[in-house]
Amino acid sequence: MPDIAPGVKELTTPLKPIPSQRWTHIIPVAFIMYTIAFIDRTNISLALPSMSRELHMNPTQAGDAAGVFFWGYVLLQIPGGHLAQRWSAKRFISILLVVWGCCSIGCGFVETWRQFWVMRFCLGVAEGGVWPAVLVLISHWFPRAERARANAYWMLCLPVAVIVSAPLSGWILGRWNWRVLLIAEGALPFLWLVIWWVFIDDHPHQARWIPTEERHYLEATLQRESQELEPVKPDPHLRALFRPQVLVMIGIYFLLNTGNYGYLFWLPSVLESARQMSNLLVGVLFAVPYVMTGVGMVILSRHSDKRRERRGHVAFALAWGGVWMMACILLSSRVPILALVAISLVGAGSYGALGPFWAIPTETLPRSVSGAAMGLINALGNLGGYFGPLLVGFLNHRSGNFLEAFGVLSLGYLAGAGLTLLLRRPAAARV
Repeated sequence: MPDIAPGVKELTTPLKPIPSQRWTHIIPVAFIMYTIAFIDRTNISLALPSMSRELHMNPTQAGDAAGVFFWGYVLLQIPGGHLAQRWSAKRFISILLVVWGCCSIGCGFVETWRQFWVMRFCLGVAEGGVWPAVLVLISHWFPRAERARANAYWMLCLPVAVIVSAPLSGWILGRWNWRVLLIAEGALPFLWLVIWWVFIDDHPHQARWIPTEERHYLEATLQRESQELEPVKPDPHLRALFRPQVLVMIGIYFLLNTGNYGYLFWLPSVLESARQMSNLLVGVLFAVPYVMTGVGMVILSRHSDKRRERRGHVAFALAWGGVWMMACILLSSRVPILALVAISLVGAGSYGALGPFWAIPTETLPRSVSGAAMGLINALGNLGGYFGPLLVGFLNHRSGNFLEAFGVLSLGYLAGAGLTLLLRRPAAARV
């Protein structure tokens, strides 16, 4: 059972453990919901080679169309976090489930690369508010001592989405075509909407399923933590958002996403160009690095909560990703099998950083601005998801291989690790 936050013993009976039904009620539903979102966002990575041939896209155009998702993704980030905090994460995400399902299916009906570009942009807008809204929801259900694990267990959907969907998508692609793939997987949000609406509540006091003791514990602990972070004299909202802590986090998250999406969207193409493989085999090999990613996310988040430390864990994780990606480049021409092992270890760090990273805003910023701040960090940081695939496509087009591009991504991870050291620690960041 998750550790109990310090100070809880004065709120509850010490000899009786606090129930933790929220771990099995909130996290799995949010996990599957965002797994579907990530599948609909990234399934084009496997479809990109055949789409490029049919829609006559060169590598730069393909990278642009894949990454334009993140320009649309920017638009609802701050409004999404704000609406989730002030209105309802449950209702807001329910609306987005319907809209992104329609956009994802629409990607399967495009006839030109420009139409594909437009549909990817619209899909980005539709998915844009989901991430900050779920982070706000988690902050309503999990105290500070549990938050890195709660974030990481939910964010395991990122590698799991690839692990589950890559072989399935490869099979669909081989049996039918990329249009069937995008339409079939685009229908999944409509199926999950009912589950989301029935199981999710915005706050503990709204939930009928939660034991009374757990509700009292959560309400008392979260209220105390909120009071510790609330400023005595509230800042103007924009000045509160654009404080140095937030700006540094934007830079870190931008570099992290440049690397993650740069190699996520292009790794299947790397595998296909290295050897002639079936779509199914490419899908299976594409899933291998994300198995290690899931392991890294769990280990790093648990250790971060145990140590009550975030900054060092994020820096270590990004440095790990950068070092192993550089090792992949150095080994690729000499020992290809070891290069695959190296690339399989990258995500354990680059994705493993996410749990402790997203615990930082809710632990260092006032509750009144944390939701909007997370939206701003996610909005601008996720533009790395546009520039990463575009950069890899451009450098591949220029050099004829992926070595130069992946070298740049490696340096980005290492720069992000150094930038993390500029973050203030939670104790020093209270306002």
